[in-house]
Amino acid sequence: MSVLRTYARLWVDDLDQALPVLRQLVGAEPDIYFAFDNVKAAAVGHFLVIDVPAEERAKYPASATVVVSDLDETSRLVVAGGAWITVPETTTETGRFLYARHADGAEIEYVEWMPDLVQRIVGDRHLPPAV
Repeated sequence: MSVLRTYARLWVDDLDQALPVLRQLVGAEPDIYFAFDNVKAAAVGHFLVIDVPAEERAKYPASATVVVSDLDETSRLVVAGGAWITVPETTTETGRFLYARHADGAEIEYVEWMPDLVQRIVGDRHLPPAV
């Protein structure tokens, strides 16, 4: 298992208004843009920009988003280290994720992307070997 990428979470009231300055700061377009329920999000550089109504933000308590190569192994590792799973594994269009609260109180969203996203965003060296 390896960490492929980490994201600082930016909570915004309007994703489309937030993206232009981030595009300029990062010097790139968003790697990912997705929506579900009342959430719109985009990954730009190492920012995960999240547009969700303020009254619903408590549903997404993680302080960071960490993309990993193997979600199952990550889950076993953090639980063995004293964490507990607060949001069970869920599958989305980008891959799988879960939330874990570590023994120190930090809550992290762990994500395993689909192989095409890994290849496009972080490169071939992080893809699992072909079977």
